[in-house]
Amino acid sequence: MFGGLTGLQDPKGTDWGERMLNTVASQTIRHLFSMSESVEVFVRCYPSSKLLQGSIDSFKMTGRGLVIRKDFAVEEMSFETDAVAIDFGSVLKGKLSLKQPTQAIAQVILSEAGINQAFNAELVKKRLLNLSVPSLTALSGGEPVSFTEVHVQLLPENRLQLVAKADLNNGELVPLSMTLTIGIERRRRVSFKDPKIELEQVPEGQREISQTLSVALVEILDNMVDLDRFDLDGVKMRLNRLETEGQKLIFSGYAEIERIPNSA
Repeated sequence: MFGGLTGLQDPKGTDWGERMLNTVASQTIRHLFSMSESVEVFVRCYPSSKLLQGSIDSFKMTGRGLVIRKDFAVEEMSFETDAVAIDFGSVLKGKLSLKQPTQAIAQVILSEAGINQAFNAELVKKRLLNLSVPSLTALSGGEPVSFTEVHVQLLPENRLQLVAKADLNNGELVPLSMTLTIGIERRRRVSFKDPKIELEQVPEGQREISQTLSVALVEILDNMVDLDRFDLDGVKMRLNRLETEGQKLIFSGYAEIERIPNSA
């Protein structure tokens, strides 16, 4: 083993130490997700003797078809670091542990279908159902209000179309429809701003309440998507930009990696 770690290469020229690291890292990263279609890890450590001191040159991970916390689908995720200090002893045990925190350039791609699926997650539904905020119950005669059948369509220039229904818990369902601009605040929160509320398809008798409920839903969404609620243990995402591209929502930024989590 130690002969391999100090420079042995296979016939293809791949350093044995790098291959071992790639295998261990792939297994470790794969376990961070509830599901994964593919996880590929590329670790550079040359010469392999540096691994004995826990030093590697770079680390890159690319994953596709990932699911975080059982409910949140990620079409693609990638991150890449420069030099990283790792615990060599953990590698021999088939695990990957950092000696010190590091940062990685990161990109996350969500699909329109995955975003809509997330509205059925318990973490999201509990913020949309049976709401007893006075401003809402004033519209429903004191009954809790729920926002259901939420569906989004991604549009160019960082906008999206959103339709939903407000259940006033009194037998009345109020249709909601609007376009919104999405952006980033404080590098960790996705904001929903500049709503253009559409009332053409709303029955005339419900238009005023639809307008009011639409504004309320935007406020709820604007305070909902804080990445700190979705972070993997030991890993924090920080965003620099987002953009809509067809049926994809692309985030780019960096990950602050304090430690490699044990599981999702």
